[in-house]
Amino acid sequence: MRRPILLAAFGGVLVLAVGLVSGVGLLRRLDTRVEARFSGRLFSIPSTVYAAPLVLYPGLDVRRAGLLERLERLRYRPVSGTDVHLGEFARLPSRIRFGRRAFRFASRDDPGGVIDVLLDRSGRIEALQDAARRELPLTELEPEVLGELHGAARADRRLVRLEDVSPVLVDAVLAIEDHRFFDHPGVDVRRVLGAMWANLRAGRIVQGASTLTQQLVKNFYLGPERTVRRKLREAVMACLLERRHTKEEILEAYLNEVYLGQRGSVAIHGVGEAAFHYFAKRIGELTLSEGALLAGLIKGPNLYSPYTAPAAARARRDLVLGVLEERGSISEEEYQQALAEPVGVEERPQEENPAPYFVEHLRQDLARVYGDEILETEGLAIYTTFDPQLQRLANRSVRAGLERLETRFPELRSEESPLQGALVALVPRTGEILALVGGRDYSTSQFNRATQAHRQPGSVFKPVVALAAVSRGPEGVPSHTLASALLDEPLTVEGPGGAWSPANYDGEFRGSVTLREAIEQSLNVPVARLGLEVGPERIIETAREMGFEGPLQPVPSLALGVFEMTLLEVARAYAVLAADGVRPILRTYREVRDAQAQVLERKPLRFERVFQPEETYLVTSLLEGVVERGTGRGLRRLGIRGPVAGKTGTTSGFRDAWFVAYLPDLLVATWVGFDDGRSLSVPGAVAALPIVADFLLAARGPEGWSPFAPPPGVVRVAADPAAGRAEESGFAGEPEIFLAGTEPEHRVVETPVKRALSWLRNRL
Repeated sequence: MRRPILLAAFGGVLVLAVGLVSGVGLLRRLDTRVEARFSGRLFSIPSTVYAAPLVLYPGLDVRRAGLLERLERLRYRPVSGTDVHLGEFARLPSRIRFGRRAFRFASRDDPGGVIDVLLDRSGRIEALQDAARRELPLTELEPEVLGELHGAARADRRLVRLEDVSPVLVDAVLAIEDHRFFDHPGVDVRRVLGAMWANLRAGRIVQGASTLTQQLVKNFYLGPERTVRRKLREAVMACLLERRHTKEEILEAYLNEVYLGQRGSVAIHGVGEAAFHYFAKRIGELTLSEGALLAGLIKGPNLYSPYTAPAAARARRDLVLGVLEERGSISEEEYQQALAEPVGVEERPQEENPAPYFVEHLRQDLARVYGDEILETEGLAIYTTFDPQLQRLANRSVRAGLERLETRFPELRSEESPLQGALVALVPRTGEILALVGGRDYSTSQFNRATQAHRQPGSVFKPVVALAAVSRGPEGVPSHTLASALLDEPLTVEGPGGAWSPANYDGEFRGSVTLREAIEQSLNVPVARLGLEVGPERIIETAREMGFEGPLQPVPSLALGVFEMTLLEVARAYAVLAADGVRPILRTYREVRDAQAQVLERKPLRFERVFQPEETYLVTSLLEGVVERGTGRGLRRLGIRGPVAGKTGTTSGFRDAWFVAYLPDLLVATWVGFDDGRSLSVPGAVAALPIVADFLLAARGPEGWSPFAPPPGVVRVAADPAAGRAEESGFAGEPEIFLAGTEPEHRVVETPVKRALSWLRNRL
């Protein structure tokens, strides 16, 4: 009888010992898990992508620059009168006053302050003044956020330090969520017992007992399941966390972690992000009423959302205020004043990324340097070259242009494979990409037709052939001038693939034409002859110098743009022409900083001179002629009056429509077509050119830019028709531009009067 009793006793002791050992082991594992997270990186912060700041300077047209619209997008609050605080603006007679927020720009920190923008009668900036009435040469408005580079967890948060949080918000959170936070060890036993009694009396769960520490543990380490085992583990881990860390550390982590709502598909975590989302304020600027509203949201951000349930949000805010007043945290007067205030949230922000194709292209650029994980978790600040005003104009121009085409030509409308367009705008001399449209609708197709679609450029490639002809080759002299004669007669070239016979777009032949006429009228046959005279190898060499990287073969059809390339490649090549022979390295961003504002990378301006200014000026002159007299004259009909160079492009079968235009400081290139290569049945002058015209008119107005300045090394002369040699050179007496030393021997220098008469004749 004693033996079984002894065995049972021994078994019980053994079970107890195993339980104790297991319990100690579990505690150690839980403690290790708690400390591994809390002592490491607490939060995964997506990288933030910033647009370029708006630079304000005397002479700037604020309407065209979109100053007021940008202030609104940055969530500056409009006010009446002259008393303007940070984050506010007032539209006053002949001026705009705004309280610029402090911001860390790419190159410096700016403390912010009140700025007066004085305007003249035309709406241009006359002067800039700070709060002390001192004139400023220029100032910057903080950049817009284009988006965040999220990973799988789509959450936004702005990390805050506890000392920076408004005390009224801290008091409100503690009062409504855990008023004994500074007195319990992680679990509030009194609150647990009280909740158990309340729930027993009600016969259901009516009251919770989780402390802030327990809530933090649940969010950091555990799932949302409601089981006894999870609650016990939560309580143990909360006590372990409190044993190793101070109350202030835990409270700061909680304020940065707590879920407070939704912005589209992105979750809002932390009081810093919530303060800006709901009130467009920094965390230390919240009023008592605003702090109470945020504290009240913790229980149910969607249930008490001030946007979807304003009455419930107000009732919850008032409850928080009542608790604060009852506990003596605020006075009766403060309570009544806060109670009388409206809910007062800012207009619900729209989840808008005006440049999804640009941001994705940027992500791919950065991922090659930093990797996706760092971009999605380390909270980098990426300062881009992007101009949000130009991007919105580009979006509108492409969308309107495609809709206009479908209305005019209903056969182009297709549900299965819709008509597509792409656009790139950049600064020629710096290579900075200002705007990028990769397709009609990013939500339905993420394929970037500006950077990923390889299409035949057609006649857009002809200026490359012209540059190869008029620039100085290996021998130091050009093979042709703009006045060189080219035969526009039937041409057949035998090759390995058979006979090739190019034709002009209208099927007609014109006999003898000049190189200028061939480019301006986009004639295929004389340009094909020019390509054969220059040599395909020389054309490929020129194309490489201009930045074309794709496969190019030395075949006769090369001159007519039969090899595929992207729109971005075309834009980069034309930048060489606009930048007087300098090839820039394209830039999408200027600087990258880490979460501590330390500079990780500065993207310097990089460029290389590949042609002389006088050589590229000859081609620019050709492309100005395209707009004045040639296939690009539709720009003039659509209202563009200022100096501009441009070139149309249409591929065989009308499958691709192109147009590129540039000013000295802005280049825009566009493409229109179908992804499946179906025919548009219309040329680039009809499909693509109007999109560029819309963009330039909206961005610069009809003539808001400077002319192309002739560089040293070119001469503008008219040959003497009586000399006899003019006809032989194909130069019929009209003024023409030559590299110095290549002009005809018998010539007359064009006088200002003759130049004016020539200009008038061309206009008429």
